[in-house]
Amino acid sequence: MAIGDPHGVVTLRCDEGIDRLLRRAIRCIEAHGLVVVGVIDHSGDAAEVGLTMPETKLVLFEHPQAAGELMLIDRRTAIDLPLKLLIYERHSGDVFVSYTSPDYLAHRHGLTDEEAVALQVVETIAREATSSRP
Repeated sequence: MAIGDPHGVVTLRCDEGIDRLLRRAIRCIEAHGLVVVGVIDHSGDAAEVGLTMPETKLVLFEHPQAAGELMLIDRRTAIDLPLKLLIYERHSGDVFVSYTSPDYLAHRHGLTDEEAVALQVVETIAREATSSRP
């Protein structure tokens, strides 16, 4: 966890640019058999209303069956689904990816270890996307 992360949020630093990190994250998501639901360009939306914000993208993704099964346990899990990666650049130019900890989500929704397995993929993808592998 990075210094200053809110409770339940994990942040990883990336040594590459935001566009490359975004492309790598999407490739990782798809390689795990998940569906990219959408990418929200918060910085682009801010620019449209005259605000300046460093690059900030929110990637939403899921495994429809796993998400559906979690929502059948308790529909309120839908508040935290689909899973999300926040990819952003700080004013310093450093690039990061943040996500909600799977353990935090499991605790928040009272899931058993078996039920929470589907949430672990967000951490796997964030770590793969920020790794220095080619």
